Amino acid sequence: MNAPVAVSEQPYRAWLQVDAYLLLGESGALDGLGRTELIDGEVLRTNAQYIRHSYAKSLLFLSVTEALRRSERPLIALVEASVAMPPFDVPEPDIAVVAPPLYGKLLPLAAVALLVEVAETTQRYDLGRKAVVYARARVPEYWVVDLVAGEVVRHAEPDDSGYAAVDRVPFGAPVAARTMADVIIATADLLMLPER
Repeated sequence: MNAPVAVSEQPYRAWLQVDAYLLLGESGALDGLGRTELIDGEVLRTNAQYIRHSYAKSLLFLSVTEALRRSERPLIALVEASVAMPPFDVPEPDIAVVAPPLYGKLLPLAAVALLVEVAETTQRYDLGRKAVVYARARVPEYWVVDLVAGEVVRHAEPDDSGYAAVDRVPFGAPVAARTMADVIIATADLLMLPER
């Protein structure tokens, strides 16, 4: 039996939940929107990925994969895998470092060790709203690779309002994960990205 719904004197926002978002995608209701994410219960359309962004993401994926192999940690890197962050979020980070085994349609939040976003035009969003979403979900570590500033912005120590520890490492310097000190990636190749 359905529970009664309180009557409101004012219209109010209804947040879309993870399961409903998946049903919309499977039904074709999101077709024609391009790539989407569910953030704070809203379906957001994401930008096209330009060559510079894709090139940087590919270089980072290779560097992260190599660093994980060197560290001998039982982790893998995935590109553009959607992460379930119930009840209201399904982001699609550029790179996710996760612990197998993996199952289901979406990456389980409990498997996530590190999420990486590459930002060429979305710095404010990635360093703002998205950082809060990831911190609230207790993602242990989050990086924003800022192609304009030429730096990796590392976030650690999540809580409900954001990350307590944030620092910046310039391209060209090695970047160690704050939560996995033996995972160190090279960034020298990022200094040679194609022009916009």
